[in-house]
Amino acid sequence: MEISLYEYKKRIGFSECDTDRRFTITALIDAFQDCSTFQSEDLGIGFDVLAAKDLLWVINYWEVQIEKLPHLCDYVTVGTFPYSFKSCFGLRNFYLKDENDRYIVKANSMWTLIDSVSVKPVKAPDFICDGYTTGPKLDMAYSPRKVLIPKDGEASVTEKEPIHIQRHHLDSNNHVNNGQYVKLALSELENGRDISHIRIDYRKQAKFQDVIYPVVYDTGREKIVALYDGEQKPFSVSQFTQG
Repeated sequence: MEISLYEYKKRIGFSECDTDRRFTITALIDAFQDCSTFQSEDLGIGFDVLAAKDLLWVINYWEVQIEKLPHLCDYVTVGTFPYSFKSCFGLRNFYLKDENDRYIVKANSMWTLIDSVSVKPVKAPDFICDGYTTGPKLDMAYSPRKVLIPKDGEASVTEKEPIHIQRHHLDSNNHVNNGQYVKLALSELENGRDISHIRIDYRKQAKFQDVIYPVVYDTGREKIVALYDGEQKPFSVSQFTQG
């Protein structure tokens, strides 16, 4: 039986590029999100079907391994497939291929199915599990799901200016979109270039008018950006490795 593989081809647009006319990491995450959304909608288990049953998927974790990012006007293939369902969790790979069908980005992700009324995790029902055919996961790095915040003395620490959440940060669930956490974290780095490995640990959802307090931890090997609430509890913790 064939796995539930979904791909679409795209050309890198100017609005998706940085000052070097290179595809941004934020645009990459957006393309991955779009890919899984297209697949779910085409399979008939998308937003409206889940909403009618008071269900929604919430992301817990990204791990992205970057060999290189494409440039303006390059043609690429964006792909995804689920490789496991465990109770309330769905595990899904993503990838980006160049014009020669060569992997240039691989990613792993973990999602939780939530009852939107009780706001509690629920086991994926049969119509979801049966809707996809899982396959073997990609050959890539699979780090622990939790991104640790460095302890005292393990990193230099820089507190950044607070961020006030506006409506443009939100998605259709009225929460800050997961790609926005990546964009906010990257914006706090003095040098966000040449990133080869990313891990993003989502802890809690930020909403309209919340205030986020970013803190950057620099270990010398990685930069960890924690986006805290007013009680020093993180909305997300992101780790960026360069080189």
